[in-house]
Amino acid sequence: MIRRAVADTGPLVAILRKRENAHNPCVAALKLLRPPLLTCWPVLTEVAWLLRNEPKRLTALGGLIRSGSVRLVELDELAFHWIVAFLERYSSVGAQMADAALMYIAEQEGIDTVLTLDRRDFSVYRTTDGRALNIVPET
Repeated sequence: MIRRAVADTGPLVAILRKRENAHNPCVAALKLLRPPLLTCWPVLTEVAWLLRNEPKRLTALGGLIRSGSVRLVELDELAFHWIVAFLERYSSVGAQMADAALMYIAEQEGIDTVLTLDRRDFSVYRTTDGRALNIVPET
């Protein structure tokens, strides 16, 4: 089944860095997902930090964005307030800004899938109406 998805930090790094253990599962998961993958600045900030010593990989990420395989979704003031409320709701599990932003995008875009390696947190998170996202790759 081909689905739309939001993309988290870990899989983006794994796709760009072949030596990652999750590289093959993440690349395989792409075949199940309809481009573009949606992501946001908080995720890209984490990716940039993890790849800070590998500028060619960041250039490759830029290529994915330019090609339309990955789309950067802008977050406005309304998004910020939704994200803050989400962070408060999930403060007991240590929810992060990037995760909250992806949940916001999924809710706004009607997306039911997240490309993530963070199964622990995304198995807990729910949209405002109580829906859990499908997590890929499956482990």
